[in-house]
Amino acid sequence: MTTGIKDTAHAVEAAAVMRLLPARPRLLALGEPTHGEDTLLDLRNELFRQLVEQEGYRSIAIESDCMMGLVVDDYVTSGTGTLEEVMERGFSHGWGASAANRELVRWMRAYNDGRPVSERLRFAGFDGPLEITGVASPRQALTALHAYLTAWVDADLLPCTAETLGRLLGADDRWTNPAAMMDPSQSVGQTPEAKQLRLLADDLVALLDTQTPHLIAASLRDDWDRARMYGRTATGLLRYHFWMADTSPSRMARLCALRDSMMAANLLAIAERGPALLHAHNGHLQRDKSTMRMGGLPLEWWSAGAIVSAQLGEGYAFLATALGTIRHHGVETPPPDTIEGLLYALPEDRYVVDARRLAAILGDVTPAPRVSAWFGYSPLDPAHVASNDGIVFVKDVPQS
Repeated sequence: MTTGIKDTAHAVEAAAVMRLLPARPRLLALGEPTHGEDTLLDLRNELFRQLVEQEGYRSIAIESDCMMGLVVDDYVTSGTGTLEEVMERGFSHGWGASAANRELVRWMRAYNDGRPVSERLRFAGFDGPLEITGVASPRQALTALHAYLTAWVDADLLPCTAETLGRLLGADDRWTNPAAMMDPSQSVGQTPEAKQLRLLADDLVALLDTQTPHLIAASLRDDWDRARMYGRTATGLLRYHFWMADTSPSRMARLCALRDSMMAANLLAIAERGPALLHAHNGHLQRDKSTMRMGGLPLEWWSAGAIVSAQLGEGYAFLATALGTIRHHGVETPPPDTIEGLLYALPEDRYVVDARRLAAILGDVTPAPRVSAWFGYSPLDPAHVASNDGIVFVKDVPQS
């Protein structure tokens, strides 16, 4: 079996990845099974460079706040701000501290310098403004959408004034209270003011849609695209806050699903402007349902990748990443009867495997599920192998 598996392994290069796919996808998703390892981000960076230089890719999107990502995009496309400011203000989840992310931004800015607008690389975050311990106020997205519409449509078409939004929003710390994540009674998402804001946000997005021909003709296309993102984010956040106040047993599963739904909407918008490389946790990009346990309860929901794949078909491709060891986190050599153990037996340090051929070679043999000694690493699910387009395997991850 090892010989057969070895025949499915190739160098992690753009050309080898493309040979695994029936067509060049608009969205090529590269997952990671853990966060914070620059070894995996360095691999992502090199693959992106090859996709840019050999396959005509022009965008990269990562699991980071979509609103904050605008800071990075402005810098790489036009040099707005400094690299230090961008790394501090352009990433959520602490990703700005990563040396590999810093190198990605530096390289993209250098690549774009002197190139025409049509050839410049673009950066996007595709997560919502959501952190594990709290959720952002909808203020930034809602007021930015209102300001755009105020600048380009007649005032009598607007459903409200900026002052009305400010009054209904109130203080931001009401929205960002971290206690609301685990205690629904601490959420303001179902207050009368929040419910009114949901209606106004819906009306503002409807106005943006109904005025599309005028807005595209009158304003810059990038500004219109950003306004659409403001609308998606404002309505998504208000919906998320509403369900944070829910007390039913399905609350946490619904919140997980809503986050991935926001991601999927951003990804579909990114797909409109041409081929892009995506990078996020495997669980957000896989075609199968995502699962986790929280508070002793099993949660299940459709991932962003599953939603996007269902709509784009061959326009979406997914490479799951698996690891052999992360010894600084206690993840030791995988058992030989697991998927990771079979891949670890091959001599190369890193490679991409044709996942469907691997599934065919395994046949009726079902590898054992790997159990990680560290909660931060999510092993491959053997049942999901055939639904991946490829598996990127990295044998050993040194400490960053």
